[in-house]
Amino acid sequence: MSPDQAKALSDLLNDPKTRGAIVEELQRIAESAPPADGEAAPAAQTPPEDRSIGRRIAETSQAIAEQAVDRSLAFVEQLSRAPQAMEGIGSVRAEVIWQAIGDLLLVMATTIILFLLLRWVAKRLYRRMGLVAEGAGAARTVLIILASILVDAVVVLLAWAGGYLLALLVFGDVGVIGIRQTLYLNAFLIVEMAKVVMRAVLSPTSAALRPVAIPDKGASVLSVWLNIAISLIGYGQLLIVPIINANVSMLAGQGVSTLLSLLAVGILIGLVMAYRRRVAGWLLGGRGLEQRSGFVRFLARFWHVPVLIYLIGLFAIVLARPGGILIPLLIVSLQIVCLVVVGTMLNTFLKRAMLRGVRLPDRVTHRLPLLERRLNSFVPNMLAFVRLVIIVAILAVSLQLIGFLNLEAWLNSQFGVQFTGTLVSVFLILLMAFAIWLALSSWVDYRLNPDYGSVPTARERTLLTLLKNAASIILFVITAMFVLSEIGIDIAPLIASAGVLGLAIGFGAQKMVQDIITGVFIQFENAINVGDVVTVGGTTGTVERLTIRSVSLRDVQGVFHIIPFSSVDMVSNYMREFSYFVCDMGIAYRESVDDAKQAMLDAFEELRADEQWSRMILEDLQWFGLQAFGDSAVVLRARIKTVPGQQWAVGRAYNEVLKRVFDERGIEIPFPHQTIYFGEDKEGKAPPLRIVSAKDAPAGDADGGQPRADQNQDRPEPA
Repeated sequence: MSPDQAKALSDLLNDPKTRGAIVEELQRIAESAPPADGEAAPAAQTPPEDRSIGRRIAETSQAIAEQAVDRSLAFVEQLSRAPQAMEGIGSVRAEVIWQAIGDLLLVMATTIILFLLLRWVAKRLYRRMGLVAEGAGAARTVLIILASILVDAVVVLLAWAGGYLLALLVFGDVGVIGIRQTLYLNAFLIVEMAKVVMRAVLSPTSAALRPVAIPDKGASVLSVWLNIAISLIGYGQLLIVPIINANVSMLAGQGVSTLLSLLAVGILIGLVMAYRRRVAGWLLGGRGLEQRSGFVRFLARFWHVPVLIYLIGLFAIVLARPGGILIPLLIVSLQIVCLVVVGTMLNTFLKRAMLRGVRLPDRVTHRLPLLERRLNSFVPNMLAFVRLVIIVAILAVSLQLIGFLNLEAWLNSQFGVQFTGTLVSVFLILLMAFAIWLALSSWVDYRLNPDYGSVPTARERTLLTLLKNAASIILFVITAMFVLSEIGIDIAPLIASAGVLGLAIGFGAQKMVQDIITGVFIQFENAINVGDVVTVGGTTGTVERLTIRSVSLRDVQGVFHIIPFSSVDMVSNYMREFSYFVCDMGIAYRESVDDAKQAMLDAFEELRADEQWSRMILEDLQWFGLQAFGDSAVVLRARIKTVPGQQWAVGRAYNEVLKRVFDERGIEIPFPHQTIYFGEDKEGKAPPLRIVSAKDAPAGDADGGQPRADQNQDRPEPA
């Protein structure tokens, strides 16, 4: 085996993905191989039982942990062999490099001179574009920035095309280009295009064309050092290393590649350490950062720590795996950065959507007043779940890119397919259940909305509310069963247990069963509706809540009563079709019944003439006549037919008018009288009643001239 073949095989086996694929293929071949002669074929094995999801998660986490440990040990072993990769540098001779580069000097000089001239013209154009962008709006500024990037890219392309044309016309036969010139021109195009991207972000020439708010000095310094690092990495890996590989040896090229990569990473580490405080001060002085959380301010103050950890990690990886590993790592890092940026933008958009909430049109809100509130209670939770999925996906893809996780293999595995399928199924089941519940609730709200369609009756309001509650419970139970079934839990024992449990509850909770049965029949007979004034179980009040098991009343004192239907033997509803106010009016015995009757009729007509009360009165006053002879009054009875529930208000208003009419006509409304009895002696004679007026009282009377206890305090005033 040649050294090149050995090196290729070594690189192949050092790659974890390739090594894992080889091992899996060998295992598959070994398992599918037929048994040797004389060996009995293994007995047919029964398919393995389905393992629990907890065990599968444990096995997956165990495999991930073991794989991480194996890769860490392999990385440490590779790192220990790092000095061997640098041994080939000693075989590099300067005259070999100069001889190889000598053929490129003309192409390099032509390309660089043309590039510098075009850049000089472009810089003047950048400054003019910056002046225009300073007074332009946001959209126009974006267009100017894109135009400046396009100009920069065109400059690179023109310089590359000039060098390419020179190489075709000068070196070798006309129309033929050498491999070294091709290496240089390709390296020039790739490196300078990378610098175009860097200049598009930093824009060291014009601050107005800079999309990031970096100070001019910081942008200039950062641009210089990044130019050096990009040139070292790009020209070194794409030009110097291939030349050394072809003219010296692969081992020498590997050592030079490692040295250049370490030098570029070292420059970046030194740049971070030199400007860490200035960058931290710039970040902390950023607009709006004082309103951010303490964690954000902590990251701004110690921004260099994660950056240094990343660069030191690159340094260690370059040492452990020498030979052009830096550029693939940088490409992977760029992919991860782009992934994080896109994920951050999506998360920011979703967060703003969560804070903004759902806004429905006014016509929809008027028809379905609760729909917007229900959506705003569900959509933020769903968006939070989507944000969590995005974060997990970014983390998983990042681990896939850096080689710590084989996401594609995991997704194609049995557990990965089952897990993702279960997750999507559960999400769709919950989403469908919410959509059904939302549609049902919205339909009930629409039916109960008096502004659209027919005005719902009290019975419709009660039955629709009970329907929504019952349907919600049924939907919740069915959804829970489907979800449990999807995650691998056998629901047959749960259903059987629910039946046994229901039977046990039925025997042990007979009172509750009686409540439910009585409530069902009360609803069938339409005895009670929400808003009715009823007497139930000896308590009178307004029905505020009605379930299948109990009724909730609030009495006139504001006391809230919950009455189970099992204690209800009679329901008195004051609000069925119509109501009556019964007026029992007492007058003195000396008053005329006809005069009192006319006064009551006149008072009723006056009440009905009032627009406020006329719409509550259904018929004329019903006169019953003389009802009873009381102790001190003659009781007259009349009745007013009213709208259900308004009999008390109409009665109070009628009493007020009737009192005024009686007073105006001099009809006496009697009040209780008291008769005083002074007693008799044995001969049947009553003692004399002594009456003394105030002027006849002797002077200096002990009681101050006031009547004594035996005096009549109800005496008439003296003439």
